[in-house]
Amino acid sequence: MPQFISVTFPNASTELAPIINSAIDSEYLVRYARSLDDYGYNYTLVPYDSSSYDPFTIGATIAAVTKYIKVIIALRPNTMYPTVAAKALATLDQLSSGRVVVHFIAGGSDAEQAKEGDFLQKDQRYARLEEYIRILRRAWESSEPFDWEGHYYQFKQFSNKVRPVKGKVPVSVGGSSDEAYRIGGSLADIFGLWGEPLKETKEQIDRIYAESDKAGRLKSDRPRIWVTFRPILAETDELAWAKAYQTLNLLTENRAKGQGKVLTSALPPQNAGSQRLLDIAARGEIQDRALWYPTVTATNARGASTALVGSAQTISDSILDYVNLGADLISVRGYDNLNDAIDYGRFVLPKVRQALQEREIDASHSLA
Repeated sequence: MPQFISVTFPNASTELAPIINSAIDSEYLVRYARSLDDYGYNYTLVPYDSSSYDPFTIGATIAAVTKYIKVIIALRPNTMYPTVAAKALATLDQLSSGRVVVHFIAGGSDAEQAKEGDFLQKDQRYARLEEYIRILRRAWESSEPFDWEGHYYQFKQFSNKVRPVKGKVPVSVGGSSDEAYRIGGSLADIFGLWGEPLKETKEQIDRIYAESDKAGRLKSDRPRIWVTFRPILAETDELAWAKAYQTLNLLTENRAKGQGKVLTSALPPQNAGSQRLLDIAARGEIQDRALWYPTVTATNARGASTALVGSAQTISDSILDYVNLGADLISVRGYDNLNDAIDYGRFVLPKVRQALQEREIDASHSLA
């Protein structure tokens, strides 16, 4: 049975109705987090951006006001020394009774990394990430002080008394480059992909699994696959497509006004994942059952941007296509953030789960 991921936002600002210079709205944040708990989401991502709020503080707030949802902390290695991160993540894991995951961002933009003093090249950033993950694992596992003499980190006799509840915090890695596949396949518990067509998604999953096998991991220990979509949901397919074009118009208008994710003058993205999305978008607007790409070009493929468009049944069927490929974690977040999260929880998540339960019943009957 797949599990579902959302994103918790700190205020009511959205890409469709941006609130300029908006501060944290604590009541909104709590309502959002509790809504995800109430509607059956399994995880929520707390994103990272050089100009935005601290994910650890947001994550601690979410954990304090919820009972079930697991908190995914996005972390860039350049922003926190690994021994500090090991303790911070384990502390939050203890406070939440074992509900923490860390999602690593190696860094896909030189300009974004430079804003916080990171001037390493992309291949160096991935090499640093690999070393970082190994240090975290050692810090969580080692009962004795240890030294580290690596290329990017060196320390003497680090001793960690702060342990995760289940021995380690699950590690998530994302990306679409050779190095991302290698590091994620060999070390990660979860590997994150953006929403691409089924054929390309299957190719990426095969690459990740091949790297996992090469690293000597058992098939039962391969990374779980996380795929992200931005569904545009309405009562019928026809209404959903009308809503999709309204959404596209607002994204385009806001970007033209300088209120989008990126300026209209922005250069093509550096990271392989965004380049892949733009290449696919150039092939046509709609891929497979309902995967829609104009939202990719409207945002210059900044972050997760591929939409699934349709009724609850169409979106549910589309998600099941990816589950059939091996996706274990499905991230769904919309453009009207809170309302969309509630609608997915009411209409989409139950349909996916019911369809899979019916499959299990049918399979058990056929074996009887």
